[in-house]
Amino acid sequence: MTTQLLTDLTVADICDGFVYNELEGKGLFGWGGKLVIQPEYQRNYIYADGKRDVAVIDSLLKGYPLGLIYFVKTASGMYEVLDGQQRITSFGRFVKEKFSVIDSNKMPQYFTGLDKEKQDKILKSKLTIYVCEGEEEEIKDWFKTINIAGIPLNDQEIWNAVYSGPFVSAAKAEFSNSTNAKMQKWKSYVKGDERRQQMLSEALSWVSKGAIKEYMTAHRNDTEITELKTYFETVIDWASGVFDGIEDEMCGLEWGRLYETYHKNPYNKAKVWARVRELYEDGFVRNRKGIFEFILGGEKDTRLLDVRVFEPKETKAVYEKQKNEAEKMGVSNCPLCAVGHAGNAKRIWKFSEMDADHVAAWSKGGTTSIANCQMLCKTHNRAKGNR
Repeated sequence: MTTQLLTDLTVADICDGFVYNELEGKGLFGWGGKLVIQPEYQRNYIYADGKRDVAVIDSLLKGYPLGLIYFVKTASGMYEVLDGQQRITSFGRFVKEKFSVIDSNKMPQYFTGLDKEKQDKILKSKLTIYVCEGEEEEIKDWFKTINIAGIPLNDQEIWNAVYSGPFVSAAKAEFSNSTNAKMQKWKSYVKGDERRQQMLSEALSWVSKGAIKEYMTAHRNDTEITELKTYFETVIDWASGVFDGIEDEMCGLEWGRLYETYHKNPYNKAKVWARVRELYEDGFVRNRKGIFEFILGGEKDTRLLDVRVFEPKETKAVYEKQKNEAEKMGVSNCPLCAVGHAGNAKRIWKFSEMDADHVAAWSKGGTTSIANCQMLCKTHNRAKGNR
């Protein structure tokens, strides 16, 4: 791979013909149409937060350098931004009046509202640009090692670069576009910023059963994403069909795994949601995120709920009471040992050798209260399970 250093290009040069499309996943252009600012392997623009984009403009006004920017020269003679897209898009958007900065009088100012001296300072700022030429594999391997303006690429952004092609372009247009009318519904189940490819990453994880890179390799040259889109929407539709409502804790669950495990089971939507509400109101349930799989799995694994355990002072009091009564009767302080005929029928267990147990299982209506607590030897407690 070869590089060429450019030091004479200015902000004005790059802004010549600058086009910013509000729909993420679409191309951004500049430098008189010669520069593709957002090629398909680039992440979406994420600086539009009133802080990082403003910081770029502040740097230009103060005469601070924006750091190295890397372009790739393609076989067609066009240029693509390898590193610097966020910074370039920020000053391009400002020059095109897409956002304002706050002046010394605490007033918002768009580019055309600045005095001529400040406008010229921005437009005449020189950029330090390396132009790279090489094979695709070389370019993308370098891209993987670069941090953009101090924000590391996440795995999906890297994979989008490595496996760029028609499939990635189509997938980003669907799953990385915040204007997608379905995005609001999807974000009830999937956690993350679609601009950082987190919605796409989840969709790929579901359809590939976690083998994202292998799936992207196999489908790299596909022009359609029918399987990816259909599977993702099938999982979302199944979840919304089982649960008749939305709770915050539903966002970020492993819906792909839950679908594969439970989608063949029949559920009564009204009864399922009524049970969700009961468990939400149960003060002994400490992990609400586990409620949904607990119900899907037939309410067998109470570990999913992290049901409140007995407090140490409660178990100690129960132990002392059982021990005293057992010694008076000449039997074991483990109620299950005491009714047996083995050698432990009269054994007095130490506190450390016993576990607290619900007399009536929590899953069958028993409460985590001292009145429903008994101490069992560890062997009998583990054998009792959820009975």
